[in-house]
Amino acid sequence: MSADSRIEAITKRLVERSKPTREAYLDRTRRAISKGVHRSTLSCGNLAHGFAVCSPSDKAALAGDVVPNLGIITAYNDMLSAHQPFETYPALIRKAASEAGGVAQVAGGVPAMCDGVTQGQPGMELSLFSRDAIAMAAGIGLSHNMFDAAVYLGVCDKIVPGLMIAALTFGHLPSIFVPAGPMTTGLPNDEKSRIRQLYAEGKVGRAELLEAESKSYHGPGTCTFYGTANSNQMLMEIMGFHMPGASFINPGTPLRDALTKEAAKRALAITALGNEFTPAGEMIDERSIVNGVVGLHATGGSTNHTIHLIAMARAGGIQLTWQDISELSDIVPLLARVYPNGLADVNHFHAAGGMGFLIKQLLKAGYLHDDVRTVYGQGLAAYTIDPKLSEDGTVSREPASDVSADPKVLTTIDKPFQSNGGLKMLTGNLGKAVIKISAVKPERHVIEAPAIVFHDQQELQDAFKAGKLDRDFIAVVRFQGPKANGMPELHRLTPPLGVLQDRGFKVALVTDGRMSGASGKVPAAIHVTPEAVDGGPIAKIRDGDMVRLDAIAGTLEVLVDAVDFVSRDNATTDLDANEFGMGRELFASFRRLAGPADQGASVLF
Repeated sequence: MSADSRIEAITKRLVERSKPTREAYLDRTRRAISKGVHRSTLSCGNLAHGFAVCSPSDKAALAGDVVPNLGIITAYNDMLSAHQPFETYPALIRKAASEAGGVAQVAGGVPAMCDGVTQGQPGMELSLFSRDAIAMAAGIGLSHNMFDAAVYLGVCDKIVPGLMIAALTFGHLPSIFVPAGPMTTGLPNDEKSRIRQLYAEGKVGRAELLEAESKSYHGPGTCTFYGTANSNQMLMEIMGFHMPGASFINPGTPLRDALTKEAAKRALAITALGNEFTPAGEMIDERSIVNGVVGLHATGGSTNHTIHLIAMARAGGIQLTWQDISELSDIVPLLARVYPNGLADVNHFHAAGGMGFLIKQLLKAGYLHDDVRTVYGQGLAAYTIDPKLSEDGTVSREPASDVSADPKVLTTIDKPFQSNGGLKMLTGNLGKAVIKISAVKPERHVIEAPAIVFHDQQELQDAFKAGKLDRDFIAVVRFQGPKANGMPELHRLTPPLGVLQDRGFKVALVTDGRMSGASGKVPAAIHVTPEAVDGGPIAKIRDGDMVRLDAIAGTLEVLVDAVDFVSRDNATTDLDANEFGMGRELFASFRRLAGPADQGASVLF
């Protein structure tokens, strides 16, 4: 199947732009591959340390260079619901590896923080930087040079992007990502949102709010709304890093375990010791990255990936830009309605046909590149399936249906929910930003209103509670970028702004911070770059300035005299309070080195 000519043109442009860095990356990767099985380069003392705790049979196997060894990188902890199931995975993987004639070792653990716990708290200022710390931690685990392939256990927001950066940094190794799946359906997401707004208005108390939240987030697995964690799983499957159909099977089920064992055996099959060698750095290319962006748009995925995908691509020498992402959004239709751009959750999405149906529809219209490499050993058409559990306990796969089981949740290519992906780049005299409009009503795609400026989330909260925001306005929340305070997500702003919008006011948000996949019905120009602390024009806005956010034309402008605006001094604020507490002092160098949002907000590239 050939790709749509518009998709081909954007891909070709990406290839041309990336040539210098991609060729240098592939050269490094191939030189690493040429060194052969890495245990052969270890001294006897090195090797003895590397398998000291292994069984006698595993020691004998690893002493030579003919038995493959899997390095497991795990993000397990038992506080984070999505990662708690990983506690038992190493044992499953070791058993599966042994059955396939190989060995598996936990190479290292990486941190895994929960943005849901840290929302609005000081710890959220470490969240974005945890991605790069995860990549580094995984690098330390794999640096022992003991492994023929890597298996990555991670699900949530910054964990998967960090692990993918590591996988491409160690691009000479085959890599498979193994998910844990979403928790079962709890309190509907729209009801949870309703209770949050009532709490913001003071109409229900903390007890009612906690009860609603607890019914929403109630067991093992990812949160069921379509935020960054579940966008991650979609990406890993559509980019070929998952086994087909692996993304959205619930934890603790026989099929989930069967998929995990299958992934371990497949990882052994694609090492350099076999006939299907699939190094991650060669497997993932510009077409894979474009497929990921297409999937993001078709599902209404997380805005965090306008940052993460750029950093992930750069790890493989690929120079993705916001312009590429925005242009692809103009082409790719929205095929899924999952909260916050619908009422369903990811379990409903999977039941309606899930990834197999989605990929089949996108391939049918030429929106995806089928001729890519995947860990499964075939092109993307092999992912147009519905996973099942066979009688013998292994995974079987049936062809994906051509008919959605729930057209309100997952639709066909000829009846899209909207003609575009709803993610756009905005440009103008305030710099660049992104906006997600898949959940924003069309009459709110253009907002022109006077600015009210805030320097942190609490200022806006206090103004709302004091009744000072009952009017049309655009909230400008600045000094929230990577260099200022680590670019925290600003979800605490969603309930009050949602309340004001429901009261009939024209409201919007402009910020150099993040909102992520839970960005909802309020128009929000986010990731504004350059950020305020880096001299960005957002630092020149004053209360009362007219600001125009136009998601149709793709513009973000402050409507004041150009000469007057340029001549203004940039506002400043005291960020000392963001320098210490909850580990923030440990990340001072990250804040100094962080790149801009449109380049991945990374300290690594």
